[in-house]
Amino acid sequence: QVQIEESGGGLVQLGGSLKLSCAASVLTFSHFKMGWYRQAPGKQRELVADISSAHYVRYADSVRGRFTISRDDSKKTVYLQMNSLKPEDTAVYYCQASGVTSDYWGQGTQVTVSS
Repeated sequence: QVQIEESGGGLVQLGGSLKLSCAASVLTFSHFKMGWYRQAPGKQRELVADISSAHYVRYADSVRGRFTISRDDSKKTVYLQMNSLKPEDTAVYYCQASGVTSDYWGQGTQVTVSS
């Protein structure tokens, strides 16, 4: 059984910051690629950032320089630090644990950026 739980979403003003957390109850967390995706109303779910088991990171062009993904394998947790938030960052943010055979998704956490 795998459980993915996101937290840390909320309402923030333009230019503000939030830090999202994702706790993954997988046995071999360190072997998973972990990612953050987001989905805004009427839009496709898109990759925001991911981090491999070797701690290599990728970012969407729209967030590079503003967001930072990190992971703490001892805590089985991945984080997304979001700075300089814009209204277009408003979305439900989902955490993904990507293993060799299966992908697992959390329930999502809402991030709303007001202007």
